[in-house]
Amino acid sequence: MDNNTENTGLRQEQHAALHSVTALSGMYKDWFLDYASYVILERAVPHLNDGLKPVQRRIMHSMKRMDDGRYNKVANIIGHTMQFHPHGDASIGDALTQIGQKDLLVDTQGNWGNILTGDGAAAPRYIEARLSKFALEVVFNPKTTEWKLSYDGRNKEPITLPVKFPLLLAQGGEGIAVGLASKILPHNFNELIDASVNYLQGKEFSLYPDFPTGGFVDVSRYNDGQRGGAIKVRAKIEKIDKKALVITEIPYGKTTSSLIESIIKASEKGKIKIKKIDDNTAANVEIVINLVPGTSPDNTIDALYAFTDCEYSISPNTCVIVNDKPLFTGAGEILKYSANQTVALLTRELEIRKVELQEEWHMSSLEKIFIEERIYREIEEAETWEGVITTIDRGLEPFKERLLRTVTRDDIVKLTEIKIKRISKFDVRKADEYIKGLESELEEVQNHLENIIPYAINYFKQIKKKYGNGKERKTEIRSFDTIEATKVVADNAKLYVNYKEGFIGTGLKKDEFVCNCSDIDDIITIRRDGVYTITRIAEKVFVGTDILYVNVFLKNDERTIYNVVYQDGKDGPVLAKRCSVSGIMRDREYNFTRGTAGSKIIYLSINPNGEAEVVKVQLKPRANIKKLTFEYDFGQLAIKGRSSMGNILTKHTVHKIALKEKGLSTLGGRKIWFDDAILRLNADGRGLYLGEFGPDDKIQVITKNGLFRITGFDLSGHFEENILLIEKYRRGKVYSAIYWDAEQKFYYLKRFSVEETEKPQSFIGESPASKLVSITEVEYPRFEISFGGQHRARENEIIEVAEFIGVKSYKAKGKRLSNYTVDNIHEIEPVVKKETPPSMPDDDTGEKSLHTRHEPDTDHAQMKLEL
Repeated sequence: MDNNTENTGLRQEQHAALHSVTALSGMYKDWFLDYASYVILERAVPHLNDGLKPVQRRIMHSMKRMDDGRYNKVANIIGHTMQFHPHGDASIGDALTQIGQKDLLVDTQGNWGNILTGDGAAAPRYIEARLSKFALEVVFNPKTTEWKLSYDGRNKEPITLPVKFPLLLAQGGEGIAVGLASKILPHNFNELIDASVNYLQGKEFSLYPDFPTGGFVDVSRYNDGQRGGAIKVRAKIEKIDKKALVITEIPYGKTTSSLIESIIKASEKGKIKIKKIDDNTAANVEIVINLVPGTSPDNTIDALYAFTDCEYSISPNTCVIVNDKPLFTGAGEILKYSANQTVALLTRELEIRKVELQEEWHMSSLEKIFIEERIYREIEEAETWEGVITTIDRGLEPFKERLLRTVTRDDIVKLTEIKIKRISKFDVRKADEYIKGLESELEEVQNHLENIIPYAINYFKQIKKKYGNGKERKTEIRSFDTIEATKVVADNAKLYVNYKEGFIGTGLKKDEFVCNCSDIDDIITIRRDGVYTITRIAEKVFVGTDILYVNVFLKNDERTIYNVVYQDGKDGPVLAKRCSVSGIMRDREYNFTRGTAGSKIIYLSINPNGEAEVVKVQLKPRANIKKLTFEYDFGQLAIKGRSSMGNILTKHTVHKIALKEKGLSTLGGRKIWFDDAILRLNADGRGLYLGEFGPDDKIQVITKNGLFRITGFDLSGHFEENILLIEKYRRGKVYSAIYWDAEQKFYYLKRFSVEETEKPQSFIGESPASKLVSITEVEYPRFEISFGGQHRARENEIIEVAEFIGVKSYKAKGKRLSNYTVDNIHEIEPVVKKETPPSMPDDDTGEKSLHTRHEPDTDHAQMKLEL
């Protein structure tokens, strides 16, 4: 009966537990929080101490345990890592592949994929890996590692690895957790070491990303990698000729396949005009873009940046784990923490080594005393083990003051374990030398501890010396210019107008064609009543009847001048005005007239470069008018704002106004500057002032590798990175140049004038090994030559260039500077100076060139020459 009662009660309790009600909100709160915390701490976000995620740390720990100096199959590494990582093999394999592709911690063998093309690695059974020498030296030290049990309790794994390097900043890292994400960009290996050294020395430092794919980066808004910052990355695009471009470096995070796909999409949408794309990428990126005939290469480069993945923004979000919590910080703070941790770890290693040396010195000294003083003989009379211990301890008593610490029972036991053979062959001299070596090392360790900061600085410098070769910056830091999409987009639509009904658009194909345009252009429409509006291009849009003019509108165009003659009201005077149209809002009505009812435009001309024509005005005949026809020159009218009234042309009724003579621009030449930060021309006053340019003027460029070319002053043009001289082109200007001829192995001097050609031409010969030493535009330059080698005893020689050689073609070889071994070439002050008369354009315009003298190859000029 009692048993039945107990069973019944148990069943009732189980039934109640089975049917108990738990609030869903409580379950969600606890479970979701646990899940989010697990993903943040154990999956997605790297730890501040070693810069590794848990799976990466477990891979490194497994590879260290397997390390024997030889390569291991990746499949074996994955299997070994699964002892520590409670997830599938795919996540381990992917993480190991990413580590291997970064080429820092792991030496790889086999097909590990290609970060340029996006090709994946071969199967784990076909590829191999081992720890790099850098990883073995910097990442591991079991003596300073804190350990914990693995997930199943069978093994030990590190809590974090004792990394003595800013590994997180070198490799970068990216992870998406629950409720937050981390995106840390990679930085340059050598720059991180230099910054660590600067920080330890108390100096300022700055850090900017560097990517393995190269390209360009604009870091003006990097914000130390913190939330809210952003960088822009660009592909490196070069002109092959007028018909083709080549992409040689791609933006970080993109592959050649994704980049080509974005270019094809832009082409299909009509944003850019290309003929075909050839992907010749192998070890290096080479994407050749063939252009449609008549397409501008410079405009296409800008369009590629504007409409494809050749340029895009990256928003960093530096989040790390600290004390089991996520922390949002910056790259500078991570580097400081890493440098401080490196100092702490080096201190700990030195302290451990100091204790080991002291212990070794203690035991070596004990052993020497034990053998040298023949204490081992006294234990022959001892009958028990305790008697042996006591006898040895008593024998050591007179010498204990020499030791670093007290003698313990364990020390005595170790002495009893010394073999007779070792005692018989004991060499006192060698023992003394060994102890002195220990004392010397102890002294060195103590010195390092007392000067730990210089020791840490030297540690970083040694790391850079051993592993820094080949790790130079790949991504060039540059300020990007803002590309206006409307200026570079290809014409992918046609604009039509219906004058009768007042419609414009790209879909009115049965109406009158106006011009080619793009689908992002703005259109200006001017009506007979003087009202004008700016509208976005569309298939069909109503702009008002009695349309007088319609065309593509160029925003912020101050050089396009509108010459207008209008009648103010029905019976008002006829006025003339000149103005530009800028600073206006889309879909809002503006007026060229004063807005009086009945006003109308009688004459209108649009002048892209501010031309002022002469018109013939014919009045309606009236009794009191003596002269019915007269001419009017718009050049005498000042350019004013679009809301200005204008000047009275006549108070009589105008019958007709017709063009009599086309005029010239009244705006003068266009002032052009060169911004060497972005290597672009501008009219905004940024950079070096090149001068005032008319329609026929051109720009001359000379590069450091001895090339020159002549180009126009189109603001969309792209310029070389190695510009030596850029200035307004003046036909007949003479340059004097010294160059090293790699074929003849001699220095040559030549005087020449550049010829007008858009294709780059070499004036130092065709050999790529030839080097430009010096170039000057001084009219009568002089050079001083000093000699070396077997001719070092010769006196210095002065070369009067104008007397030494005449002006010849740029294709001429020039004259050999000397038959002797040249040690140094130095330009000196000219004897004859030709003063520039006041009427020369240089004085009038203030035009300048980027350089007037330059010695581009410091190995060959102004320094010791290496022949």
